[in-house]
Amino acid sequence: MTDPLSPIMLPPPEDAQQEGQWLKAALLTWLNAEYLPEPANRKIAERVSQVFVRQRMEGENDVGSLVMAILTELQAFDFSESFYGEFTVANAVGDLLFDSLGIDRCCGRSTTLEASRVGKLSDGGDTESEIT
Repeated sequence: MTDPLSPIMLPPPEDAQQEGQWLKAALLTWLNAEYLPEPANRKIAERVSQVFVRQRMEGENDVGSLVMAILTELQAFDFSESFYGEFTVANAVGDLLFDSLGIDRCCGRSTTLEASRVGKLSDGGDTESEIT
C-alpha cells in the first residue's frame, strides 16, 4: 500500500489582499489566453479572488482545500456568459498556485500560459496594472 500524498501548503499569508490581487491578475491572464477575452472573465477572476482572500484570512493554507472552497463557491456562479465552468476555473487556480510555488505539475505546463507571465504569489509586483 502506498502512503497518501502530503498536502501542498502555501506559506501563511503576509498580505491576503495582495495575494488576492495576484490571483485575480493571474487567473484573468489565464482565462483570456485559454479561449477568448470576454467580459465574464473579469467577473470570474474577481469572485475567485474574493473567495481566496476570505479563505486565506481564515487561516487556510492547504492548496487542495483552497481549490475545493473556490469550486464550492463557484457552483452558485452564473457561467452562462462564459466558455468556462467551475471545475475548469478551480483547476486553473490550483495550477496557478502550483506554478507560483515552483511545483512542476505531473502532466506538463499549459500550452497557453507560462508561469513567467503570471509571476509568483509572493512577488509583490504591481498586479493591478496587469489586469486593466
